[in-house]
Order: sequence, then C-alpha cells, then structure tokens
Amino acid sequence: MVKIKAGIIGCGAIGSELAKFIDTQVAHMELAAICDAVPQKAKELADNLVKRPAIIDMDRLIDGSELVIEAASKDAAKEIIRKCCDKSRNMLVMSAGAVLEDQSILDHIRKKGIHLYLPSGAIAGLDALKAARAGEISSVTLTTRKPLKALEGAPFIAQNKIKLEDIKEETLIFEGSAAEAVSAFPANINVAALLSLAGIGPKKTRVRIFASPQLEINMHEIEVAGEFGKFTTRTENLPSPHNPKTSYLAVLSAMAMLRQIADTVRVGT
Repeated sequence: MVKIKAGIIGCGAIGSELAKFIDTQVAHMELAAICDAVPQKAKELADNLVKRPAIIDMDRLIDGSELVIEAASKDAAKEIIRKCCDKSRNMLVMSAGAVLEDQSILDHIRKKGIHLYLPSGAIAGLDALKAARAGEISSVTLTTRKPLKALEGAPFIAQNKIKLEDIKEETLIFEGSAAEAVSAFPANINVAALLSLAGIGPKKTRVRIFASPQLEINMHEIEVAGEFGKFTTRTENLPSPHNPKTSYLAVLSAMAMLRQIADTVRVGT
C-alpha cells in the first residue's frame, strides 16, 4: 500500500500526540513534515519521533502533503483551510468552529473534489445524528458541564465579568444557539460546532453550559428528537494527560479517523 504523506500544523498537545501516533501506529501513513508558530515546539517534537519529519513553514508543508492535519487553533484553521482549498489538499481539521463560522467553504471544498475530515471529538452520537438527518429532526440540544478551570480565558467569561472563583455550586452560565456558543467559548465548545455540522445547523442547535465547581471532568449530554424517535447520549470525559483543557476522547477520535482514512472497510454511519 502506498503511504499517504501527512503534514501536521500545530505541535502542541494534540498535534504532538497525533504525530507520535502516525509515527508508530499508522502503517498506511507517513509523517512527512510538521510546523508550528513556535519553531522550538516543532524541533522538540521532531526530536522525539522515530522517523524525523521535515520542519518547514506552513506553505511548504501544504505544498508537500497529501493530507494536512490542523491542530493549531480556530483562527489558524481558517487560513489553513483556505490554503488547502487553493492547493487542492485533503485536510483533517480539529478546530471545527472555523468551519462553522464560514460554511460557504464546504461548497468550495466539494467543488474542488477534495476531502475535509472532522473527527467526532469529545462526544458520542454523531453516527446516530447523521442517520437521523436523512429524515426529519425536530431538535438537537447539547448540555455541557465543565469544571471552573476549563472555562478560564473564555471571551464570554471576561465580557460578562463572571468571577469563576465565586461560583460554589453548579450554575447555568450560558444558554443559546451553537453559533453563539462557539463565538463565546471558542476554545471550550468545539463539540457544538460538530453537532451543528452533522445535524440541523448552528442556529437551530441549542447549547447550555454549566459551570460545575464539584466536577473534575468535562461532561456532554446530547438530546436529539425527530421522526425516528429520540436518543440521548452522555459522555464523561477525562482530560488529555498532556492538556487539561482537551478531552482525551477528542484526541482518540482523531487517531481513529487517521486509521480510517485509507481503510476500505468502514463500520458505522
């Protein structure tokens, strides 16, 4: 089997874990190049891989990769997606919020005939949601509970002058559409973007976010109703060992998708 040449943009916690996974566990894929806005991060990662990839800038990485993996940030993802479209490169994007904010890019991707892969992240149920979408869906609701430290730095917290340290019991701090949630919590609620893209869109998908001082994990509950009936999922996520703000399941879902990309057998919707 010919190996797919992959390049990773972003050498933080997620990018590093995906790089090590490709390096040692994905037989059909070769990590050809990596890059990061902080060159030292890329060098440290390369030094810890069995097969050392090239450390190059983003434009050269996109030029030389068959699959570009974004593991940087929502803002960086917008530029990466645009450049991958221009160069007709397939891409795996971790920052689904970037796609949600400019869904016109999806039409462009389809017209170019390239592939965009969005891992299911830290939630369960996207397979059932996609199946339900073949019929009529009446409602999709995401209820997220997060420990206080996981909400630190969110624009919504600063703008509304919420003092997280003063919250002593579980408190509903946000309720609105997925579009509003992704804007208010760009680094915290990527799952809302994924739900919207798989289901009924960002304006109709409802999101509730609770600050839960007693919790040490991120918890996501999804309720979907439609002509098929109703389903509910609940995911209790342990944090990534290398980044407490990232659920480990989100990293694992990207690993699973990397294995799936070149596989000719697929199980599930």
